[in-house]
Amino acid sequence: MASTLITGISELWTLDPTLDDPETPHGVCDSQMLRSAALVIEDGVIAWTGAASDAPSADDRVDVGGRAVLPGWVDSHSHLVFDGDRAAEFEARMAGESYSAGGIGVTTEATRSASDEHLRALVRGRIAEATAGGTTTLETKTGYGLTVEHETQAAALLSALIAEGELDEATFLGAHLVPAEFDGRDGRPGAEDYVDLVSGEMLAAVAPHVRWIDVFCEEGAFDPAQSERVLRSGAAAGLGLRVHGNQLGRSGGVALATELGAASVDHVNHLASADIEALAATASRPTAAGERPGLLAVDSGPTVATVLPACDLSTRAPLAPARELLDAGAAVAIASNCNPGTSYTSSMSFCVTTAVLQMHLTLAEALFAATRGGALALRRTDVGHLGIGARADLHVLDATAAIHLAYRPGMPLTHQVWRSGVRSS
Repeated sequence: MASTLITGISELWTLDPTLDDPETPHGVCDSQMLRSAALVIEDGVIAWTGAASDAPSADDRVDVGGRAVLPGWVDSHSHLVFDGDRAAEFEARMAGESYSAGGIGVTTEATRSASDEHLRALVRGRIAEATAGGTTTLETKTGYGLTVEHETQAAALLSALIAEGELDEATFLGAHLVPAEFDGRDGRPGAEDYVDLVSGEMLAAVAPHVRWIDVFCEEGAFDPAQSERVLRSGAAAGLGLRVHGNQLGRSGGVALATELGAASVDHVNHLASADIEALAATASRPTAAGERPGLLAVDSGPTVATVLPACDLSTRAPLAPARELLDAGAAVAIASNCNPGTSYTSSMSFCVTTAVLQMHLTLAEALFAATRGGALALRRTDVGHLGIGARADLHVLDATAAIHLAYRPGMPLTHQVWRSGVRSS
């Protein structure tokens, strides 16, 4: 097997889980960041890390010139399957209009009209943008079709991209919004009928293509009882659970996610102390091996609080209380929430910068949340770190130290990206 030695590393953030401090399970200890380091990639995985002076020989050698190396970002929440443009909505919001859940319907109309080929090209382009910014593990969702036909179309597209190695995780989000044809007026069926469809025929059609099911548990979308019906149906179909919750208010999403053992609850802008305590209480839940190496069982482990800082800024919402969550002992992830209405960016570096500058996370906490935290939210052990045996996903910064991500906000600091041992940029 061919091997490659990467040397000239000023800082190597391995975030190696075998070196975790049990007293701070979601933190970074000194031994997980090496200086003047090197690593060896063999057969697409990390085979060795250590001091550059101790580096073994390899078939090839790449010198990154005194730059910092991180694990590739793990973006555990995105919405990439869409067509259409909502720039006018964003402009109006910046002029003072408030955000509500209803804007999704604008994208639904355009997405339903798009061909398979066009949607595939759009999604692949968005994946390429994310990869260019250092993202090497990516989850994305259905949720802009909202019919059996169009949700199945989106899920099949994502399943094909996973099979081709371009994408990592797919989620069914039929319960994104009640579509206009189910608005309950003029003799039309109402929200309960749509929940029946999502939990029945639509789920049956989509489930073979995805690993996860999600629901937008929020005023203007689905209430806790409707959300629970969707999630329990998904669990019965063998899917792992995810929740959009507590974005616009205390929607009950956090309580539902922790009660049902969801892998993550995302947004979490509006939390009371009881919500934070409930999330922290899940941090000690044991994890179990999944169906193949590198995966954990979807119904094991903590409910990760996934914060979406780019979305908070785009909607002028209060920033999610990541600092309070970490202080309470909850597991936290950072994700982009790339979508056309409220967070049209896949820049995880921007999200990390925001977490440090405005959410009061330390650099190490933010890096962990954007890598290991996202991996935990996806129940993955093969990504989000550079320990031995991990997928060789490297984010090489055009900087000598990772703190430059916050020190030089907005600057293009991605120098190289490697995914599964192959350099993509």
